[in-house]
Amino acid sequence: MKRRTSFALALLLPLATLAVPGVALGQAEPDGRYAWDLTEIFPSEQAWSETLEGAVADLDRLEECQGELTASPDTFHRCLALWYDVDRRLTRVATWANMLYDLDTRGPRGQELKRASQQAITTASAATAWIRPAILEAGADRVRALVAAEPRLAEFRQPLEDILRAAPHTLDPGSEKLIAQTGIIRAAGQDIRDVFVNAEFPYPEITLSDGTTVRLDAAAYTQYRALPNRQDRLAVFRAFWQRYGEYTSTLATALNAEIQAHVFQADAHRFDTALEAALFSDNVPTAVYDQLIDDVHAHLPTLHRYLELRERMMGLAELGYEDLYAPIVPDYDRTFTPEQATELTLAAVAPLGPRYVAALGAGLEGGWVDWFPRPGKRSGAYSTTVYGLHPFQLQNFTGLYEEVSTLAHEAGHSMHSFLADAAQPYATSDYPIFIAEVASTLNENLLFHTMLDRAASDDERLFLLGSYLDNLRTTLFRQTMFAEFERAIHERAGAGRPLTGEFLSNLYLELLRTYYGSERGVCAVDPLYAAEWAYIPHFFYNYYVYQYATSVVAAISLAQGILDEAGAADAGTGRRDAFLDMLAAGSSRYAYDMLKDAGVDLATPRPFEAAMAEMNRIMDRMEEILARRASSSPAPAGAS
Repeated sequence: MKRRTSFALALLLPLATLAVPGVALGQAEPDGRYAWDLTEIFPSEQAWSETLEGAVADLDRLEECQGELTASPDTFHRCLALWYDVDRRLTRVATWANMLYDLDTRGPRGQELKRASQQAITTASAATAWIRPAILEAGADRVRALVAAEPRLAEFRQPLEDILRAAPHTLDPGSEKLIAQTGIIRAAGQDIRDVFVNAEFPYPEITLSDGTTVRLDAAAYTQYRALPNRQDRLAVFRAFWQRYGEYTSTLATALNAEIQAHVFQADAHRFDTALEAALFSDNVPTAVYDQLIDDVHAHLPTLHRYLELRERMMGLAELGYEDLYAPIVPDYDRTFTPEQATELTLAAVAPLGPRYVAALGAGLEGGWVDWFPRPGKRSGAYSTTVYGLHPFQLQNFTGLYEEVSTLAHEAGHSMHSFLADAAQPYATSDYPIFIAEVASTLNENLLFHTMLDRAASDDERLFLLGSYLDNLRTTLFRQTMFAEFERAIHERAGAGRPLTGEFLSNLYLELLRTYYGSERGVCAVDPLYAAEWAYIPHFFYNYYVYQYATSVVAAISLAQGILDEAGAADAGTGRRDAFLDMLAAGSSRYAYDMLKDAGVDLATPRPFEAAMAEMNRIMDRMEEILARRASSSPAPAGAS
């Protein structure tokens, strides 16, 4: 098997010496201040290929550990260290290939290298599938005795305890190897979707009211859906979602393949549901997921209050779904440069201490970020990291305030990785999404308070307050709606029923209208927008989105404590330090427990209720400004 796989890799990976520029192969390099330099990771494709081949070759050395893994403390350490070192090198290889592909999804070479790295990881997963069963076969007593006897094994203590916890869901070595070999097949649904929407999707063109013709790709849709002219917004929404609606069968087929893969994994590992399987790795009880959805439904009136306030502020007779991204203050159209966005982000995170600010500033100004959209570049934004190097952020920055917020958000992820990598060995340097989104949304919260403190007018204050509320709409309510959609489609797939485009669109439209109060006349949702599910890449991430909502709840609580502490004389830095310690801990403890230690218990309803109280306080403040404005306006002629 290994020779066969190595031969296949050799066919895919000729030892070319093609240099890797700061953007995709064959593409002109932009200003280096605003683009990645991927030669930091590998100086050439040859170096990348040699690292990949070396890691795959070391799988033979790992095979020699089979049968003697736990024979002695020294052997146990040697084999575990090699296992994680292979993982580290293959992760670096895959990160480089994925980043290269994301910079130009049109190029066939980027696709080839990405697939080659996926194949290598699948090969490694299959070749090492015996390790977890071997650890379980040795038993908890033996494993813990070995760790106690060898100090060098301390860095593996938490991963080993996690393996022991998974005993009921770990199969025999042969079965685990067989499942691991399906990895590249299980990735097919997401791969098909990514190639289609990023490289081949026929995005529509429209002409705006000012005569400008625009091509509505994902980045342009995000920009133009916020236009102040309502007829332009309607045109953007209708053209974009009509085009997506034409391809729901294709995209449903890709999503069905992905969800069926999740169900297969759950069934194979003896979980009752795909939800239980997805949350098990982070040791999060499924009750957290279900309670989130119940809590949001109980507080839909709070969302509806905001939507009605938005309708009044925009002067609309009826609020529509296409109005939810437009500026809430029509004449507030400030935009930002990357330098301004960087300065604001650094000012916002000042309560986290000078070391945090200095490290982030050096990164944002020193090549961590690929800033601007380009043809073929992946849409959206993310942060990834290379252990031992530094984080990298992908942005598609056009200057909107929400993209400044996105920069602060991704900076939270980057600094989480930066601190964890500095404090942890590779084995515990990563961290689950359940806690990752706390670091990012806390930064967004701090940015909001900084912007509000600097606001020079009521229009700006109203815009910021409204943007904060809409962030709660999109993270607490919209992401929970996504989570409910995701739970429903997994349950349908788990029952052996296919996911068709028609079913997905009908389900999504029903949820949209429930959440946005269409039956109550709160917000009208055109049936055309039922195709929005096909635009959301997170549905391919296996119960990912609920963590945005739980994280913003936790972030509100943590940020308020840090700001209160920073604003009080002689208050110390205990809350800030507890938060930073949580980030630096990586995965050395379970995320749920780390949040509790930092002061947030998501097993109780209190954090969610506190978030709703904050949302209502923001609306109270907005209404006070509006009332003050109305009372200071000149009285109509003839009024007494």
